[in-house]
Amino acid sequence: MENPLVSILIPFKNTAIFLPDCITSILKQSYTNWELIIIDDGSTDNSFSIVDKFADQDSRIKLFKNTGAGIIEALRLALSKSEGVFITRMDSDDLMTPNKLEILSTNLIKYGKQHLAVGQVNYFSEKGIGDGYKSYELWLNKLTQTGTNYDEIYKECVIPSPCWMVYKEDLIACGAFDPDRYPEDYDLAFRFYKHQLKCIPCDINLHHWRDYAIRTSRTHEHYAENHFIELKLHYFLELNFIKEKSLVIWGAGNKGKVLAKGLIKKDIPFNWICNNPNKIGRDIYGQVLEPFEFLKELEQPQSIITVANASSQAYIKTYLKQQQMQPMIDYFFFC
Repeated sequence: MENPLVSILIPFKNTAIFLPDCITSILKQSYTNWELIIIDDGSTDNSFSIVDKFADQDSRIKLFKNTGAGIIEALRLALSKSEGVFITRMDSDDLMTPNKLEILSTNLIKYGKQHLAVGQVNYFSEKGIGDGYKSYELWLNKLTQTGTNYDEIYKECVIPSPCWMVYKEDLIACGAFDPDRYPEDYDLAFRFYKHQLKCIPCDINLHHWRDYAIRTSRTHEHYAENHFIELKLHYFLELNFIKEKSLVIWGAGNKGKVLAKGLIKKDIPFNWICNNPNKIGRDIYGQVLEPFEFLKELEQPQSIITVANASSQAYIKTYLKQQQMQPMIDYFFFC
């Protein structure tokens, strides 16, 4: 297969200030057999007219207005209009490196179907990048470098939403943008994992990811932390939960409590342990908190760890290793 058509899907809403640079970065791609399916999701600024001018100048740019509302419906519409063999996503406020499409498509051709091409990313901002985003970037790129993205899928979204490429038929087989479930990028990452699409290792930065104060992932309710916990629990119970084992929650902070409420709501029994001496022995939601050592009393425990502190996580990993327990089988880090 030589130079298959790549469909780039971009939803946009009120990003007039960023769209010219975004589209220009696509026009400068070394790989030229692409189409841009770009969807206006109800912009009230001059975003539509900006894109319309680009579309007038290049027939590869195909502009539509969202027939529904929201990013998921915009992505559904974009996919329905696409004609490419390969599908990739892009955010309207970001930038592609000039070789992005070439490297991702080359990797997909080399490895074939049932694979997911990913690339490394870097955050940029006029006001500088905070420690949290920088930490996420480093963590994500480390996984991408070795293609081991799914190894820590319950911690955070392991597939960079604007930096992946996949065969269209594989994307459709994974459910594409069908579920009304947010965050939509994290949900899709779980479905790539569910359908066992293998991540192709990549050690090259292919995408510049813009951060700014009113970015959707910072401001929209669908990207609030409680949705992350709900999403993680949904897929854990579907893909990794073993009913015959004793389920254990580690940690009684906010995430641990949200997780506990979710399990109680679903009538799933669990044990609850923590390392905070002020909480051990307390009754929370009808569940008594036990010390870490309680794990030894359980037959075939399966643990969900919500402890975020790095040194505490290191201690827990050492402890579980001593108990000869395996990650992604016997225990899962949810943060």
